Amino acid sequence: MHPPVSPNPEWRALMDEMAIIATEKYRSVVFKEPRFVEYFCRATPELEYGRMNIGSRPSKRKPSGGIESLRAIPWIFAWTQTRFHLPVWLGFGAAFKHVIEKDIKNLHMLQAMYNEWPFFRVAIDLIEMVFAKGDPGIAALYDKLLVSEELWSFGERLRADYEQTKSLLLTIVAHKDLLEEGPYLKQRLRLRDSYITTLNVLQAYTLKRIRDPSYHVTLRPHLSKEIMDSSKAAAELVKLNPTSEYAPGLEDTLILTMKGVAAGLQNTG
Repeated sequence: MHPPVSPNPEWRALMDEMAIIATEKYRSVVFKEPRFVEYFCRATPELEYGRMNIGSRPSKRKPSGGIESLRAIPWIFAWTQTRFHLPVWLGFGAAFKHVIEKDIKNLHMLQAMYNEWPFFRVAIDLIEMVFAKGDPGIAALYDKLLVSEELWSFGERLRADYEQTKSLLLTIVAHKDLLEEGPYLKQRLRLRDSYITTLNVLQAYTLKRIRDPSYHVTLRPHLSKEIMDSSKAAAELVKLNPTSEYAPGLEDTLILTMKGVAAGLQNTG
């Protein structure tokens, strides 16, 4: 076996510079953007997760605290549920863009780091995998249903940042598409995608019904007898949880979609 490659001083300097830029970008959005907390609470199931106490501990260290009081698992969990994974990639795009625009030679250096430095390669591969599991279109659906119109532009800005970060990442790894070198994982994700997407849509509309009691879903008149009969059987199940603060069946549905999305993506605490 070959010994691990040690980073040269130039690589370390570039990593340090990118770390500073990424941290500044992350903090500018999460802690300094006045609309962020409201957007986060509206665009994800974080509020319901905390109220239902799904985790082994309360979702926040201080119930009245802001983002800084949120525990790590609910923070990651909420963004994973909407397929946006914001804590994983936010800041990387700004860092990549900064060093590449500063000197095009830095792009070649990043590519060399990816090819020759295992530590850097593993980190980039993990981010690439998360992008492969992500879907900003799903996040946009949550926005449309759950976020007030005055915050839509904020969500659009974040999704543009997502796309730019993904594009820069693909440039660095010299791939035309995500997971180009991981065909088996790519195939597994494609097989799961339709099921996870269905759960996402169901979850988004369930959250809409929980947060807006005046919102009602109109059943299509052409539903088959089999579906109507199955819905009668399902109606019996809602009686199993009569203590929920939500309308019958909504809490159970939300919990099932949360568990299903987490199981399908396989990277949620």
